[in-house]
Amino acid sequence: MKHLLSTLFILLPSTALAQWASVSEPKEEVFSWTAPLWPSFWMAWTPATFALFCGIFGAIALIGLLEGFKLRDGLERRGILGLTTTLGDRLFISLLGSAYIFLAWLGLAGQPVWWPLAISMGWMVFCFWKV
Repeated sequence: MKHLLSTLFILLPSTALAQWASVSEPKEEVFSWTAPLWPSFWMAWTPATFALFCGIFGAIALIGLLEGFKLRDGLERRGILGLTTTLGDRLFISLLGSAYIFLAWLGLAGQPVWWPLAISMGWMVFCFWKV
């Protein structure tokens, strides 16, 4: 019994010191798509939402530049849906359809969401080609 207590008293400080030694080591930062970019900001901007909104605003800016410099009066055409649409109309229809594709996929199949991304890209190509 005496031998057991002396061993315990010898090991106890070494485990405590080992814990304190690991506190001073820097922790490795791991990238996360769901971690907030700015924790104290009023809106929880994650890298995924930031990339999505940058893509949407970039597409709107590209359509605006095309309309402003290359296609002055807009490129109107009548597609298979029977609508007369411009580039901005086709962008809006493709973004709205993509949102419905993702919502339907999440409601019916869940994750992962790589397949609805591919379907949405196909929908966008279809909208700009035929609508």
